Amino acid sequence: MPSQPTTQLDTFPNPKPEIDYTIRMTLPEFTCLCPKTGQPDFATLELEYVPDQRCVELKSLKLYIWSFRDRGAFHEAVTNEIADALAAVTAPRYMKLTARFNVRGGVYTTVVATRRQAGWVPEPEITLP
Repeated sequence: MPSQPTTQLDTFPNPKPEIDYTIRMTLPEFTCLCPKTGQPDFATLELEYVPDQRCVELKSLKLYIWSFRDRGAFHEAVTNEIADALAAVTAPRYMKLTARFNVRGGVYTTVVATRRQAGWVPEPEITLP
């Protein structure tokens, strides 16, 4: 197998650190295990962030997300763990991770975790006609 899951997240220098811009990623194949039953939990992760000096490298993100496949984790804990790890390596101006878990026992769960640099204020939103 050419790749293995890993907990290592790699980064690269932000090519435009002088401006605010948003990076959005959708990761539709997240899986972990229910810590109570051991059954798989499936989720779509939506990552949005405004980078400062570093951006997350996509292959390392894919392999990092893969590392949760055989781990038991509550939805709230795993979402915040991933947000913390991403924020630690990229130190973004702003980050939002939304985890939309598939139905389990008739309940859909969505967990939203945000991280923000102290003092960072986003530009005002513009609505075009």
